[in-house]
Amino acid sequence: MGGKQWAWSLVAAVPLMGLAVGAAQQNGSGSLPEGPGAQQSTSGSQASGQTSSTGDSGSQQSVPDAPSAGSGQGADNLRNLTRQVAPGKAPQTDQDQVQAPPAPQTNTPNPDGAPQQEAPYTPKTPDEAKQFVIRQNVTYIPVPVTVLDKNHHQVAGLTFRDFRIYENGQRQHIAYFSVDPVPLSVAFVIDQSMPKDTMKKVNQSLSAIQGAFTPQDEAAVFTYGNGVTEQTTFTSTQGDRLPTVLQRSQKEGTEMGGPQVGGPLGMQGPTINGKAVDPNVNGTARPGYDFNIPHETHTLSDAILAAGKELQTRPKERRRVIYVISDGKDMRSKATVREVIRFLQGNQETVYGTMVGDAATWGIGYLDRVHLPLIPQENVLPRYALATGGVLEAQFSAEGMERSFATIAKEIRTQYTLGFYSHLPTLDGRFRTLDVHVERPNLEVKARSGYYPTATTQ
Repeated sequence: MGGKQWAWSLVAAVPLMGLAVGAAQQNGSGSLPEGPGAQQSTSGSQASGQTSSTGDSGSQQSVPDAPSAGSGQGADNLRNLTRQVAPGKAPQTDQDQVQAPPAPQTNTPNPDGAPQQEAPYTPKTPDEAKQFVIRQNVTYIPVPVTVLDKNHHQVAGLTFRDFRIYENGQRQHIAYFSVDPVPLSVAFVIDQSMPKDTMKKVNQSLSAIQGAFTPQDEAAVFTYGNGVTEQTTFTSTQGDRLPTVLQRSQKEGTEMGGPQVGGPLGMQGPTINGKAVDPNVNGTARPGYDFNIPHETHTLSDAILAAGKELQTRPKERRRVIYVISDGKDMRSKATVREVIRFLQGNQETVYGTMVGDAATWGIGYLDRVHLPLIPQENVLPRYALATGGVLEAQFSAEGMERSFATIAKEIRTQYTLGFYSHLPTLDGRFRTLDVHVERPNLEVKARSGYYPTATTQ
């Protein structure tokens, strides 16, 4: 019994000595033999362990050597590894040596805080929507633009990149661009002081006005001769009222005057008992060669101003248009052309027109349109159209007048609309020039030449 107890004690002591040696190596307090015999013993133990682990397959696999604990540097590395690797904790890196990658560059600013999760409220009624209106004094300038090619046809397909707009010579940022059709508010101005033959053609063409416009458009009718008459305020272009008013606006026209061969206003003047009262009158003049030209009155500027004042009451979302059917003569109007143009430019109103009569005759109308020097300009329509950005058609026949109504209505509805915010002080009262350019060759741009800032532009 004694021998067996000693043997079991020796077997138990061997593993305890191995544990003690391992603990000493980890703590760095123990010592191992440093001679060749110790290294050989260590290698032999590793080889025997490897043989026992792979004895089933009969092949040997090389195992990398464990880190040596013989030097102080190896022990320090083991301690650092122990501090860095812990259960449930990722290894830490030195921030002085590792730099985070730069944030990606974007064209939009970084959001301030988390994205909005709550949807914005949508007003259900117009009165409720007024509570969300923010009012600020800004000067927004809409500029309708018509682009024509060399054949006087409208050019489509342009984008905002093709346009350049300048205010007082300074280029402006295009804040709004649209090619969508716009509802029209059209004030018709019809001349009733033209000769009979011209008025007959105009009367025949008036029935085609209604077909040139859409149900979204509205129209008012003004007539003039010796004074201005408002035939109707704004009404739907597709209603029953407009045709009735246009029928009522038809007049016969004026006579050109004829010879007066007798009576108190004849060539020989008043007589008493066959003798001339006025000795300066040539009683021997031949009858039929002297004419009594009637006193002409064409209050065109007064009519345009009256139409402009009525048009001023229409909403800004609609395109404000004054459509004139006339020969362009302006005589004895109380308002001057310059005053009316200033009013139109301040209220964003454009003058279009169909020139008839003498203005449509080759030569007479042409000289008025090109503004040759030293030529009297009885036709003032080109001045109104040029200042406000409108377009004029010259037609001599009734069929041509009907075509002009449809052509001009189409051009107005399909214009390009540019908008910008003026950099100039609000309501300074000074005229501001506008220049619109298209970055394509051989194109003509029709836009108003400038504007006067008013309260309606804010």
